[in-house]
Order: sequence, then C-alpha cells, then structure tokens
Amino acid sequence: MNCIFTLLLLSLSCGDAFDNQLNENSDNFTSRTFSANDSLQCPQEANADARDCLEGLAWRSTDFSVVLEKPDKQSGDRLVRFPSPRPVGNATNDLVAMEWYIAADVSGKIKVAPAVVVVHESGRNMTVGRIIAKGFRAKGMHAFLLQLPGYGARRVPLPDEATRMLPALRQGIADTRRAYDAVAALPWVRKDRIALQGTSLGGFVTATVAGLDDSYDRIFILLAGGNLHEVVLHGAKDAAKARQKLEAAGVTEEQIIKMARVVEPLRVAHRLQPEKVWLFSGTNDDVVPPSCSLALASAAALPVDHHIQLPADHYSGAIFLPIIIQQMVHCIESDLESGTPAIQPSSGIR
Repeated sequence: MNCIFTLLLLSLSCGDAFDNQLNENSDNFTSRTFSANDSLQCPQEANADARDCLEGLAWRSTDFSVVLEKPDKQSGDRLVRFPSPRPVGNATNDLVAMEWYIAADVSGKIKVAPAVVVVHESGRNMTVGRIIAKGFRAKGMHAFLLQLPGYGARRVPLPDEATRMLPALRQGIADTRRAYDAVAALPWVRKDRIALQGTSLGGFVTATVAGLDDSYDRIFILLAGGNLHEVVLHGAKDAAKARQKLEAAGVTEEQIIKMARVVEPLRVAHRLQPEKVWLFSGTNDDVVPPSCSLALASAAALPVDHHIQLPADHYSGAIFLPIIIQQMVHCIESDLESGTPAIQPSSGIR
C-alpha cells in the first residue's frame, strides 16, 4: 500500500511546482484579511427527526474574518484561518485551518478558478486528503484541505481525546459548512463553482454537511456512507482502532450509538440534491461496509450513475484516485443540465 501512495504522490508531484512559482510580489496576499458572513439557511423540514438533527448542528449566523498565513512545509501554498462557528473552548482547536493549494497560471500568478473544499480521512498525516488537494490543483482548481478538529494546526493533545472523537465531528461539520463562506470571500475563487469532497471520515462529514443546505455546488463522497455507528462498532482496521480507543476510555456501545446519531448522515440524506452528489464506494470495503454506502445512496435517491462502486477495499481504492480526481474535475466543469455521468465509459470503472 505504501508503494501505491508513493506512485500517486509522484504522479501528482507536478502540482508542487506552484509552491515555488507563486509570484508573491504581484500577488502579495500573505497575512491579508477578508470579511465573510455565514450564509447557512436550513430550509424548513417536515420530518421531525431531521428537524431535530438540523437544530443540533446549526448555529446563529454572524460575520467573521478570514486570514491568510504562511504555511509550514506540508501545508499547501497558504494557510487559511477562520473561527469555528461551534467553539469548544480551546483557542488552538477553535481556529479552523485550511491548507490552500493554489491554482496559478504558467507565470505563477494566482488565477480565478473553481474551488474544492477537501475533508480528509482519519489518518493524522491527512495523506489521502493532501493527494486529492494536490490533484485538484494540478487540474487548475483551487483546493482547500480543511483540517478537522484535533488535526494539523489545530492539534492539542488532551487526556480525554478518545471521548471527544465523535463529538468533534459536530464541530467539524459546522467548520466544513462555514468553509464554503470562507472560500467564497476570496476574490480568486469562482463563486458559482465551489465543490465539497470528503474521504472516509471526511466523507461522513461531507454527507451530513450536504444535508444542511444546498450551498456547495457539487458534492463528492469517497469511501463513506450512512450508519456511522455501524462503522465504529463493526468496521475493521482504522474503525477497529477507533473502537478500541473508545472502549479503553470506558465508552459503551450505547454511548457510541448516541454520539454517532448526532452527526448521522442518514437523518438528513433525503435533503441532498441527488443530481449534484456523487458517491464512490468499495465493493470489498471492510472499514465502511458496502451496506453503509448503499444505505446513503438509497436514502439520498442517487441516480445509478452517481453511485460508483469500485472493485476495491478501503485502501486499494487509492489506485483509482487519478481517475476519480479527473472525473470529479469533469463534473465540476460540466453543467448539471447536461446529464453528464460521474464516470465516463472509457475510464474502466463503474
């Protein structure tokens, strides 16, 4: 598996050239601040359970600032910071960080282009998320890797870290929705083409965010689905590790089910706009079982060609990333009215 990731990194390394090409003299925007405001408006909901879920995830809209900072070596071209709409009382964690992988022209000048907010997997290094962000940048799109609570610049070791695992997703969902407005405040971003992509853990976050409102122009969910508690309680590998940490902290199965329910994608899946949502799942996935992905596809009423079932497990699916990135770019650039399928016949996957 390390070999697969190495090949993927090499195949996308051309995007790293932007790190050195950015013309900081002509586009001097480090440390600049932009004004933004929350646009979250959850439409009225007739379903009582969905309404209860939305009330637990929404927040009072307000104005906020978006600040650009210099990144460290692994954090893209710039770091975008803004306050979390759902602070938990820790200053480091409550300042959201997004790694901005900048779309630039051949001279290194930043260009106006579509943007994608990328929500990473559970791994501390956010490797897959960064590969995907670099892939979008290499295709001429701005990519913003949102660091979930407790990751990257927001990392704060806490004694009760395990018990905060699932509750942190509530904050992460709010951060991801506010990220839309933070990105829209930047003058280099096409406001009509801001997409959201999430993988594994980030895919569950993305699925729930998509149920809040219709802010994001396109939604791409990779190796995720619904019934989050089933993944935590019965999933293998990464899910099993998370389960072991929760059990060691004294968290019971009943508590896991209760905590996962707060952020459960299926509670709001019927609110997704199926024509602009694509789900990529693995037929041999033992971390996020296929039944979880099928449950989301069914609840969201996704068209058949918007649920792409890869002949892979949770990790070997990485070999399809170049194709998936290309197809996501194709979907972002295409008009929804054209009926463009997520995967073209020539791609070799269904």
